[in-house]
Amino acid sequence: MKQTWLKKKDNLWILFNGSEYVVGLTNEAQEELGDITFADLPSVGQEVFQGDALLEVEAEKAVSEFSSPLTGVISSINEKIDDDITVLNDSDEMNAWVMSFKNVSKEEFQEL
Repeated sequence: MKQTWLKKKDNLWILFNGSEYVVGLTNEAQEELGDITFADLPSVGQEVFQGDALLEVEAEKAVSEFSSPLTGVISSINEKIDDDITVLNDSDEMNAWVMSFKNVSKEEFQEL
C-alpha cells in the first residue's frame, strides 16, 4: 500500500506520494495573491536547497516569492501552467501543484 503524507509550510503544500515530493500553492496563498497571471519556475533537473528562492508568482494583488521547503532536485513541472496559468488559481489545491522533487531527505520532510 502506497503511503502519502501532506504538510504545509509558508503557503505551500508538500505531498509525499510514495516516490516524489509534490509542491503546490495553498488556498491561503491563492486568496492572498488574487488571480495569478505569471509564474517564474525552476528547471527540471535543477538542484534546490531548503530556503532558496524557488518560485515567483505575479498576481492581481501582489508579486510574491516562495522559498523552497525542501532540498532536492526538481523532477517535474506542471506542464499545464505553460498552457493555462489559471490552473494555479484552482480552488482544489491538488490541481494547483507546481513541481515535484526527488532526492529529498525523509528526515527533512518529516521536520516540516
